[in-house]
Amino acid sequence: MDLPKYNGNIHPDEWIDDIQKYLSIRNKNYDVGLIKKLVDTNISLPTGINIDSLEKLCNALKEDYSFTIFKNTNKRKLQSLKYIPESRGGDTSKFISNFLKLCYNAEINDIEEQKNYLYKSLPMNNYFSNEFYYRMNIVNSTNELIKEFEGIVFEESNLIKNESIIALKHVATGKYLGSFENLHYMTGNKRQLVFAGSPVPDPNSLWKIKFDKELATYTNTSIKLQHVKSSNKFLGICYDGINHDYHKSPSTNHTEVSCNNVSHLYWDKNWNFKHSKLENYQGYLKSNDIINLSIVKQYQNNRVEFLRSHDIQFTIGNDTFQEVVCHNERLGGNDEWCIELIKQHIWTLDTLND
Repeated sequence: MDLPKYNGNIHPDEWIDDIQKYLSIRNKNYDVGLIKKLVDTNISLPTGINIDSLEKLCNALKEDYSFTIFKNTNKRKLQSLKYIPESRGGDTSKFISNFLKLCYNAEINDIEEQKNYLYKSLPMNNYFSNEFYYRMNIVNSTNELIKEFEGIVFEESNLIKNESIIALKHVATGKYLGSFENLHYMTGNKRQLVFAGSPVPDPNSLWKIKFDKELATYTNTSIKLQHVKSSNKFLGICYDGINHDYHKSPSTNHTEVSCNNVSHLYWDKNWNFKHSKLENYQGYLKSNDIINLSIVKQYQNNRVEFLRSHDIQFTIGNDTFQEVVCHNERLGGNDEWCIELIKQHIWTLDTLND
């Protein structure tokens, strides 16, 4: 390892520190006169001043205009710095390391100025903007700034985004909402059946969640659930245009829940959700939230019913299935579903900046 030279592209404090480390490793005393010779000839040291210590040398380097250019260059790099979420291939650890190094090089120590640069680096969607504003009000140090930023990033990685793949676990029985492609009810509308079956997420219990924004909030967000294995089928309830009522479930005669083509006539497929544990919760829908799912019967005076499962079963041939229905009774434990993020949808940079 050779003694590092100073050419104005490193912070003087860091360069002096590297020199000291170099000499310490080799158990050598430093000679300021020798070290001054490592300063590039383009850097002008003041004349008429006895620079007889590393501290004086460092201060002299900071007086040269090259250091002003160095700081301004790092400020411009901060201005153009962009955070890429890990769901889009970004690396949060490297980003933070780069951010802190740029702040150090630009000698930006004021916490409010650091907040401003960090905020401008974030994707300008509602989540990052709202969370940053909420969390940063109480931040008074760089350590707190980085800690709160990591909290924002961690929560973002668990958000349910439009077109993400999710699973719904029935909390009371621990079984996942599923459907079998080409296996139909023997009664009711005789469409693709829905049940609560597997104790772990399997291919039959995966759903693509769809809504009209990037993120789903607990304030009036309508969602659709598209069965992954039978990609043209959506979870919903079907109105019987002949008998003028919704089809009945096979065992309890509640409203039947099935999978059907999105364009099917008399088909309700838009679901609403609310947090089952936190009344009037207004945050973002995220993985492991416990929710109630409801649907509006648009062909029956817009009556609201809730998605439920229970231990009651029905059979088709030799197979037994745990029933899933919709009902308008009092909500209880059988109406709770845990939404689990399986794969977060990757959005483009243009989408994130909308």
